[in-house]
Amino acid sequence: MEQRLQLSHPAGKKAVTMVKSKYDIIKKAILKCLDKKGGLSHTDMLKAMNDDFKKNKITFEGSVEWYMESVKLDLEANKIIKRYKEKSKFKFKLT
Repeated sequence: MEQRLQLSHPAGKKAVTMVKSKYDIIKKAILKCLDKKGGLSHTDMLKAMNDDFKKNKITFEGSVEWYMESVKLDLEANKIIKRYKEKSKFKFKLT
């Protein structure tokens, strides 16, 4: 059985558990996108991740958007990424 991680939520809410291998794939993709492009909205981050997966022929089983949102909240709770508002739109960047 694969190892599972208990994720955190920045507002202290109960977060999901996730298979570690999926968490690692999504975390790496989020950090890579934010490192290359700086501040990204949720939509822009999802597009950048899907483009990266397609370019590098990474197959991901499950909803990339759902996993991205859960991992993004965990990274935000652990102060690895930061949410900020720009022109009435939330964006994310590395801390």
